[in-house]
Amino acid sequence: MIFLVVALTAVSVTLLVLGLTSISPADERVVRKRLAALQTGATSYRDLTERRRREAKRERLAAVLEAFGQKVSAARSTDSNTKQWLVHGGFRHPNAAGIFAAMRVLLAIVLGLAGFVVFVLVLPQVGVAMPRLGTWLSVALVALFGWMIPFMWVDGKVKSRQMALSKALPDTLDLLVVCVEAGLGLNQALVRVSDEVDRISPEMSDELTIVNLEIRAGTPRDDALRRLGARTGVDDIRALTSMLLQTDRFGTSIADALRVHAETLRSKRMQRAEEAAAKTTVKMLFPLIFFIFPSIFVVLVGPAIFLFRDFFGGLQ
Repeated sequence: MIFLVVALTAVSVTLLVLGLTSISPADERVVRKRLAALQTGATSYRDLTERRRREAKRERLAAVLEAFGQKVSAARSTDSNTKQWLVHGGFRHPNAAGIFAAMRVLLAIVLGLAGFVVFVLVLPQVGVAMPRLGTWLSVALVALFGWMIPFMWVDGKVKSRQMALSKALPDTLDLLVVCVEAGLGLNQALVRVSDEVDRISPEMSDELTIVNLEIRAGTPRDDALRRLGARTGVDDIRALTSMLLQTDRFGTSIADALRVHAETLRSKRMQRAEEAAAKTTVKMLFPLIFFIFPSIFVVLVGPAIFLFRDFFGGLQ
């Protein structure tokens, strides 16, 4: 039974890793390694064949998961919202929503079976008795945890990516102001900034690169900027794209508008920092009550308790 539990756990972890790898963006180190191999020509035919075989296996796995995810996914509106949410986290694979749904169902089934084996078959044999309701409730909780693992992981990726974009936006605006004031057009300035900002924020560089590629492909700049705001899901970037669209429509100076918007954005960041500093007093209340005050009470009141004990013991 223990071997069966270990095997089911290993299968679930393997499915999770393979599924998340298939929808996650390419690793920068892998891209650099491939570019270096193409530049030097050192890649052998065997390495190329092995790489294509691995890519073919990954594509087949992604196709199977996507087909399974389409059968278990919800309505089309929910599927489109899931796709948009995955794009916010940087998962731009066309089948990302189906793979995500398939991973949730598969992990729920696998962990549910593992919980059934542990709580129903293994624990009674080793002498651990549990009520019937508690046993099935534990199995349901384990399956629910498997259902929620992909959601929690992607939600963390979305929040971390949006936080990185928000932190990199002021510096990006400063570079845009410098490039525009130096005489570059907005399109050329976006190209230049996307190259320079890669050192401080790869996420912002990727988003600006996508905007540049869309403009080069023939997409109007207004539509490309709107897609940038929708693709990131960051309110500050949406405000920036709206400002650029209004500036382009009314023919005002882009450099002045960017400078004013950069100052406004820095003021917002300062206000957010002050707000976070003001919240620390409330957040420190619970650690003080549950961890620091008991130790202080032990130090201050402990000797007095022994003194009272000795005093009243002497009276008897």
